[in-house]
Amino acid sequence: MYIDDKIKEEIKKQLSVLNKTVKIINFTQELECRFCRETRQLLTELADISDKLELEVYNFVNDKEKTEKYGVDKIPATVLLDEDGNDYGIKYYGIPSGYEFSSLLEDIIMLSTGNTNLPATVEEEVKKIDRPVHMQVFVTPTCPYCPRAVLTAHKFAYLNNRIKSDMVEATEFPHLSNKYNVRGVPRTVINETEFIEGAVPEHMFLDKIKESLQKTSVN
Repeated sequence: MYIDDKIKEEIKKQLSVLNKTVKIINFTQELECRFCRETRQLLTELADISDKLELEVYNFVNDKEKTEKYGVDKIPATVLLDEDGNDYGIKYYGIPSGYEFSSLLEDIIMLSTGNTNLPATVEEEVKKIDRPVHMQVFVTPTCPYCPRAVLTAHKFAYLNNRIKSDMVEATEFPHLSNKYNVRGVPRTVINETEFIEGAVPEHMFLDKIKESLQKTSVN
């Protein structure tokens, strides 16, 4: 058991604000995947806490149609959808444990209530982005600053369907950590070319995205 009774009660209180169902989609393949079994167990225990949570589990290899539908390219993977099954491009690659469990809960609340808690000016600017943006936020479960970066990226994805945002657990995907030269976390990769070090304020996150898009348009 990953969620003990005391924590379960705390989560129940936190999720009491949910007014719409949130769907949790888990992609797994337990025989050849580090932390897939643990991720599935954690999500199963979480889904049992609230009747506003629905968990669907798919096999990464066998359920190719679902894998392609949600654009999942590695496991363990968790995709969050709203009540109507809308996919906002919010993904977790790796087990959302430690500090990242709080990110998962915050994302669930956002998808259920529709509230990002971002400044209105930032929301407006994010909605104006008119070209594809892919963000990968590299984290570790023991990093207390990482949830802020993950949540900012996920909030931006929620507001604009051109933005896709992944949490990537750095130690579970060492080949990606090497590829993007991840020496500390959080490190956010924007469209393969721009990088944000640390958990910066939302407006700085936004400025970096605009900078990235400006550079690609010049090139």
